[in-house]
This record gives sequence, C-alpha cells and structure tokens, in this order.
Amino acid sequence: MLTANHHRFIYPFFQYYTEYQLKRRFHSVQIIGDFEDRGLPVLLIANHIGWWDGFWAMHLMLKVLHRKFYFMMQEDQLLKYRFFNQTGAFSVRKSSREALQSLSYASSLLEESSNMVLIYPQGQLHSLYNSDFHFQRGLGRLIEGREGKLHLILSANMIDYGEYPRPSLCTYIEEYQGAMKLETIEEGYNVFYRSCLSKQINRMKR
Repeated sequence: MLTANHHRFIYPFFQYYTEYQLKRRFHSVQIIGDFEDRGLPVLLIANHIGWWDGFWAMHLMLKVLHRKFYFMMQEDQLLKYRFFNQTGAFSVRKSSREALQSLSYASSLLEESSNMVLIYPQGQLHSLYNSDFHFQRGLGRLIEGREGKLHLILSANMIDYGEYPRPSLCTYIEEYQGAMKLETIEEGYNVFYRSCLSKQINRMKR
C-alpha cells in the first residue's frame, strides 16, 4: 500500500488551493453544527458524492477540526493522481489482503490526537439524494476498542443552487455519541443524514 505523506510545500499549497477553489466555484460555503474539541483524534465519516468531497473535508478541517489531514483513497485512483499522496492520502485496495494493511495503518493514525482520518464507509459514490447507507465492515475494525478515545464526526455535504449560477454548499456535522458498533453507527448516520436532508429542504423554502 501507499502510505500518506505531507509534503512541506504541497500540503500547505493544497490547503490554500482548497480555499481558493471553494471561494471561486461556490456562491457560499457554510458549516452547520457544533464541535467540542476534547483533544482526541478525529475519525470523520462523510457522504461520498463526487470530486469535491476531499476539498470539502479539508475546508472542514481548516475551519473547525484543526487536525493533520489523512484520507483513504482507492489505490488505482491514487496512482492516477499521485499529487494527493503528498496531501495526506493513503491507498486501499478493496477485496484484497492489502485492505487489512490499510485499515491497520488508518488505525495507527488514530493513536495520535493531532490526526484526523477521513473515510467513506459506504465504499462507493452515491447520489446526494440517497438516504439509505450501508457501511462496509472495515469501519468496525477502526472503531474497535475506541470508545471514549476519539471524536467520531458525522458529516453530510449538500449543495443547492437556488437563484444563483454557482452552487451553495452546506456541510452539516454532528459528533456521534452512541455505542461504538458498526450497526449502531450505520443506523446513527442514516438518522443524521435524513435529518440533514430535511433541514436542507426547509432552508430552500425560505
């Protein structure tokens, strides 16, 4: 597998580039929700809807979470876009023994309070309007034995256009407070996501 690097020039540039692109490409960017920082490592779970996902997570890190950014990326895509390896990406190859190695690496990152790991536990791209998430078993390995030892942050990114030519982004966040079990987290994320969809619809009615 390919482990993550944070290049001394490329990583800061990517942070700047993220903020530049969001200001250029979006009418507005809002983060909705609270984060009470207790000095623990962060595991961020997000919906996976397209190219912008990693940029949105980087923005959330810069504005709210304030951790060193790591994210899991399919190995074939990371080999295609090696730039991301210098910004915190590490590889995973699903349906292989190397997947266990990637999960072990991600788990080791979550031993450090200064780190944040972004994952998409549904394992594939989904429509923004999908509200029925099924998480893969790898998440269970990451959370095993970590009750009270990390911030598990649920995130939902939603875009609408309204009356503007550029989209507006709302990133909803909530810290998960339930049992550290795969099935319970999956259920909790589904409840959270449906609530976010409802809030987003109501925002557009104003």
